[in-house]
Amino acid sequence: MKIDSKLLLIITVLLFGCQVEQGNNQRDSKNVDSRLIRNGMFINHQQCGDGDIALVFVHGWCINQSYWSSQVNTLCEDYKLVTLDLPGFGESGKSRTDWSIEEYGKDVNFLIQQLKLDNVILVGHSMGGDVILEAALQNDKVIALIGVDNFKDVGMEINEDIKAEIDAFMNMLKENFSQIAPAYAEGNLFHSSTDSQDKLRVMNDFGSADSLAAIGSIQSLIDYAPKETVQLSSLSQKLYLINSNATPTDTVGLNETGVEYEIIDIDSTGHYPMIEKPDDFNRLLKLVVEKIEETRSSTE
Repeated sequence: MKIDSKLLLIITVLLFGCQVEQGNNQRDSKNVDSRLIRNGMFINHQQCGDGDIALVFVHGWCINQSYWSSQVNTLCEDYKLVTLDLPGFGESGKSRTDWSIEEYGKDVNFLIQQLKLDNVILVGHSMGGDVILEAALQNDKVIALIGVDNFKDVGMEINEDIKAEIDAFMNMLKENFSQIAPAYAEGNLFHSSTDSQDKLRVMNDFGSADSLAAIGSIQSLIDYAPKETVQLSSLSQKLYLINSNATPTDTVGLNETGVEYEIIDIDSTGHYPMIEKPDDFNRLLKLVVEKIEETRSSTE
């Protein structure tokens, strides 16, 4: 199943900033798993570690918290870590009808509140970038945000031609989600160096995702995109971006928001650096967290 390359590019730039089997999702003995229910919706999550800093990891579209397993294994000794399946994905509930970015932001803040987390660093991949942005705007417990391959084209104009292309893509998803979603991933979300097993993992997760949640949330991404500039301009916390340099990050759009940000490039990776090059990604992530700690200490 092939999708027009122009359509792929437009959708990818707008929605992902360049985004069956769950992968390895076994629980480590250090992890604590408890039930969280918000408005009748089960939010599957895991936590491990201890410390003054809490890192909350939010995954992207059509995947799940297992994509952070390497980061959990690496950082759990030094920090308190929390991962979650956004409702509609992974093992969280799927009976919701509101799949908006705003609602997901409330889910993240509910988790922070219920787990009594302080000094929170939100880490959001792809769609998770907008989710953590929305959460941070409503939560003074958040001290910084780390985006992963997102916010690359803030302020992109959506003209009538682009809107027509997006509408066509959405119709394709509604008609044949299980084939169109993985074909989209295969066509535009990987690097030439991406391992075949990583590709297969992502494509399987895309194809087997709950179509109602997936279509509802990607529609919400489309609706939220024009709000990014305003929301970023209201952000008081610093935004760090660990972005694949396979596609450039538009600093003009970011500069216009006035948000304080820093871009950290990662080489030779597609849209999923945390699984494609986990060692390199973990090194950069730890450097960013240490920088946040140093900044926080100097201002106290």
